[in-house]
Order: sequence, then structure tokens, then C-alpha cells
Amino acid sequence: MAEEIRAEMVANVWKVVASAGDEVAEGDTLVILESMKMEIPVLAESDGTVSQLAVNEGDVVQEGDLIAVIED
Repeated sequence: MAEEIRAEMVANVWKVVASAGDEVAEGDTLVILESMKMEIPVLAESDGTVSQLAVNEGDVVQEGDLIAVIED
């Protein structure tokens, strides 16, 4: 089953930590967003493999935009 990780706010993608194909555990950081001078980590919500990473460093995401897909 695939899990979609979506942005919770408008922010800049400051750093991409994970890559497509990476194995991740629940709580691992996938990307770090920056908004209003604050760094906001986007975490994996379950164990699995990153099957898609939909953002790049420097991108701007809107609330609800897809960040990553994790397959179990």
C-alpha cells in the first residue's frame, strides 16, 4: 500500500534528505522545509521504501502538495 506524504503549509524546500529507492523507518526525515525562518522536518509516517520524491531543493510547495510516496 502506498502512503502519500503531503505538505502541511506553504514553504520552501530547504533540503532533500531522502532519495527514491531509499528504505525509511517511521520518523525518518524525508525533506526539510523552511517557512518564516523556521526549519520544519517532513517525516516518514511508516516504514517502507521511497518510491517517488516529488520535490527538489529550492522548490516552493503549497499546502497539500505531494512531497513523497512511500511503499510498504
